[in-house]
Amino acid sequence: MHPASTTRQGGLTRSSLSGRRLAPAAGTHLPRTLTLLALLGCARSSAEYGARDEVRAAGVVPQAAAAAEGDLRRPSGPSNTESYAVINDNPFLAARTNPLSTFSIDVDRAAYSNVRRFVTRGERPPKDAVRIEELVNYFPYDYPEPSGADPLAITTEVADAPWNPAHALVRIGIKGKSVDMRAAPPNNLVFLLDVSGSMESPDKLPLLKHAFRLLVNELREQDRVAIVVYAGSAGLVLPSTSGDQKPTILDAIAALEAGGSTAGGEGIRLAYKVAREHHRPGTNSRMILATDGDFNVGASSDAEMVRLIEAEREHGVFLTTLGFGTGNYKDSKLEQLADQGNGNYAYVDTPLEARKVLVAEMGGTLLTIAKDVKLQVEFNPARAAAYRLIGYENRLLAAEDFNDDTKDAGELGAGHTVTALYEVVPVGARTAPPVRGVDPLKYQAPASATSAAAGPELLTVKLRYKNPEGAESRLLQHPVADRRAEPSADFTFAAAVAAYGMLLRDSEHKGSATFEDAIAMAERGLGADPAGYRREFVSLARRTADLGRVADDGDGGAEGEGGAGDRGDRMENSRAGETRHAPAPPK
Repeated sequence: MHPASTTRQGGLTRSSLSGRRLAPAAGTHLPRTLTLLALLGCARSSAEYGARDEVRAAGVVPQAAAAAEGDLRRPSGPSNTESYAVINDNPFLAARTNPLSTFSIDVDRAAYSNVRRFVTRGERPPKDAVRIEELVNYFPYDYPEPSGADPLAITTEVADAPWNPAHALVRIGIKGKSVDMRAAPPNNLVFLLDVSGSMESPDKLPLLKHAFRLLVNELREQDRVAIVVYAGSAGLVLPSTSGDQKPTILDAIAALEAGGSTAGGEGIRLAYKVAREHHRPGTNSRMILATDGDFNVGASSDAEMVRLIEAEREHGVFLTTLGFGTGNYKDSKLEQLADQGNGNYAYVDTPLEARKVLVAEMGGTLLTIAKDVKLQVEFNPARAAAYRLIGYENRLLAAEDFNDDTKDAGELGAGHTVTALYEVVPVGARTAPPVRGVDPLKYQAPASATSAAAGPELLTVKLRYKNPEGAESRLLQHPVADRRAEPSADFTFAAAVAAYGMLLRDSEHKGSATFEDAIAMAERGLGADPAGYRREFVSLARRTADLGRVADDGDGGAEGEGGAGDRGDRMENSRAGETRHAPAPPK
């Protein structure tokens, strides 16, 4: 047995044995919330908080805190066990033998801010950390608002593919109806916060607390918040509390401290239980899980966690996962949880990203306006020889899943935009990429073309969605003519981000694209850019290009401009379907 040394801190007696065995010091009295925090190893003296943890009522970081936040992206140590699900680029498919392309929408934005974290640290991100659709969808686009009874609208655009002008690039855009959050339905929120020992570094729990204080400052009187924390065990540290009780909620957040192991499964069960107890018809119920994803006590495997989420998602409670930190970050787990939990996923690497996700895009993050949103694109083989969906590799569905209302798919938040890009090889193109196909059938002839194939259409976009509490889907259809035009600024910018992603992944489909091309396209597509997100991308792309030049000039280990050379990090295969990112050995 370890020695049971204790220290007196802020009216609490804390055991150094486990970080959880705390009791009030003699002669002190603690409110219920702080008592439970103490038992979980989560209480902290207010004197320990520096400028980084101070948030003004309006949610603005003080100048002193801004200076202190410069180290938030730095890893806490040399050990690195980050994990990412393996992604293999979508191939070109023959339109005649594979006319249907079916997938779930993806409103996650985590990959972009995670890529930014790597590049800011002077590293090329692991290939599997680059999910191109999330890079493209990080940015808002000026799609028309829905005008009819449906809460979403489809828009399309066709132009030359910048990296191969002989091909067409088709952009499919979806816009969710914008909602004034001041008049939105009441929110029933449960914050599920990881306060285990792995969350102790500055880019984890301190940044997490900053993020949730920003959100609390946006709550209305009719909103309610409960806080569940988990370390070695899980506990309710704040019962469901009205949004007009901001000091009480902020005090509970301020008292959090990291320590102990990570019983994520237990925390999820308790958080869903609390959310269900306070769910009412007409309310927006959502659990917000904030963690580095490093669960290690109780239900912790990806499969166990997914089954747990699947069992809970039918109760009308949506899920948002927020990732924090570096070194042991489990991107693969958090993405799966959001996908299976009727939710969305973001990675918070800076205070500004916290503000983007939880304040500027609050409606899209918290309020679902359509669920189980699926797309199915049918290509006209008389005009399209082959096609390739750029990104969405882990969102693909069987063609039969499109009409199956029992199949889960992605959720669309208020005001969210979703973009999908297809590279299309026209019939008669002089140069064509390798196309996957099958041998001619022995027992049946290919289906004959219909009269529509002779028309001007290149493809038809079909979309299915359900209302947030509905069980039956609605169908929308949108034909697209085979007519290329001068690309809009939005189209040009989305193509630039896609090219950047293909270069980072060293995709065999990147064609003639270079980082310089992506930068030039992005500059042409800046548009109004009121929040500066697009200008930031241009700077990020320049830094990434500089990383490639440094690697080329340094040791020759790079594999071309979009290469997958060593570049300061290495990939380790761990188990099937997942890669782990680890630092390069010392030289």
